[in-house]
Amino acid sequence: MNKILIKTLALFLIVGITSCSYQPIFLEKDYNFEIKESFYNGERDINRIIRNKLKFIKNTENKDKKKYVISVNSKKERKIVSKDSKGDPLKFEMNIIVEYRIISNDKLLLTNKIEKNNIYNNDSDQFKLEQTEDIIVENLTGSISDNIISSITNLNDN
Repeated sequence: MNKILIKTLALFLIVGITSCSYQPIFLEKDYNFEIKESFYNGERDINRIIRNKLKFIKNTENKDKKKYVISVNSKKERKIVSKDSKGDPLKFEMNIIVEYRIISNDKLLLTNKIEKNNIYNNDSDQFKLEQTEDIIVENLTGSISDNIISSITNLNDN
């Protein structure tokens, strides 16, 4: 009985893992535009995440592709949302603010500002708190990067 249960569970696990063909939305997609140049100001970690996301846009040598220049300015703010009776922070709010401009043929096509925020609990372990903040920055910036790619795609459709 025990061997049958283990074999059945192993079978379901193998089928579940191999049949799932998860792919991120913006990965390996052939866009009809390319980012010729990009400039980054502000928060280094946020800019690194955005730069890495934009690198996934294939730069093939297609003359029909529209070429864009993007300028990104990023900022990260951490505020105390609530305190306990001693005055120690209980909750923080992380705000990520990204302003970007899209230029084509020396003509400004789009200027946009995206703000994302997240409220999280304080942790007495400073290392865990820093890890939590890094994960929050990664997630919020990933979402902002997807919004930037979507806005360029929408520009291209018009």
